[in-house]
Amino acid sequence: MTETSSRLLELLSLLQARREWSGLELADRLGVSGRTIRRDVERLRDLGYPIESATGPAGCYRLRAGTAMPPLVLDDEEAIAMAVGLRTAARASVSGIEETSVRALVKLEQVLPAHLRRRVAALGSATVAPPLAGPTVEPQHLTAIAAACRDGECLRFAYRSREGTDSRRHVEPHSLVNLGHRWYLVAWDRSRGDWRTFRVDRLARPASTGVRFSPRRLPAKDAAAYIRQSIIEAPNRFEARVTLHVAAEKIASRVPPHGGTIEPIDARSCEYRTGDDNLGWLALRITMLGVDFDVHEPPELAEQLRELSDRLRRAAQGS
Repeated sequence: MTETSSRLLELLSLLQARREWSGLELADRLGVSGRTIRRDVERLRDLGYPIESATGPAGCYRLRAGTAMPPLVLDDEEAIAMAVGLRTAARASVSGIEETSVRALVKLEQVLPAHLRRRVAALGSATVAPPLAGPTVEPQHLTAIAAACRDGECLRFAYRSREGTDSRRHVEPHSLVNLGHRWYLVAWDRSRGDWRTFRVDRLARPASTGVRFSPRRLPAKDAAAYIRQSIIEAPNRFEARVTLHVAAEKIASRVPPHGGTIEPIDARSCEYRTGDDNLGWLALRITMLGVDFDVHEPPELAEQLRELSDRLRRAAQGS
């Protein structure tokens, strides 16, 4: 491959990675002059890539959507990640995406080099996962939200709260996160003047406004950490406080990040706080930790545990 051809592929890869680049940024990344960038952009246009440009001191380039899907430039690790992602998508909580994922995977694996096909096949044969239960989301919702996050554009959508209240939201989207088999959007709510977490399966008609915004600093280490904290702090119908008869460091790894908080009491016990709208699930969550515990609140939890104990005892006696 000639130096020019290699540079064109690298330029194309950069244009596909981000919505917009200045000429100075591209020249700096590729180690060439602005004039060379302009010539290379013209070469890509001659090959059919719809690249828009804007005049100005630094110039500006954008690869817009064309009438046909142009070739993508992937390195080895990106190709493997895409193949694995498409396999996973057949089991993901995205409505109607399974068949589409299979079609795309067939096309991708057809053009993979032999050594990459072997790596993807090895991953596929060694991993088995059942379809995931839970609410599904529309693929077009995910792509619309992801594009707004990437481009830093405000987003409007209809939203239904857990209580069933409908509202219209105007937000500055920060991140899309998949956590606990659900998709979440972390965004700055312009109407409420604060950060919010939105379940994507409760969201409808997301649309970019085209208005750009300056990124805000998230009040957490990352978006996933913010969502976990939001879930923990969200009000539940039932809030449980129990003492687990085990050292905090021995049980902490068995409590998912969004499943509650553990605080040590002494060397042999700790306090576990968790909540849920479903009392049955709350009882099972605590019981499945597999350690002895004392219930402090709520009183309904103790009664639920007695009912569960009686049911399990009857099942054991009848077996």
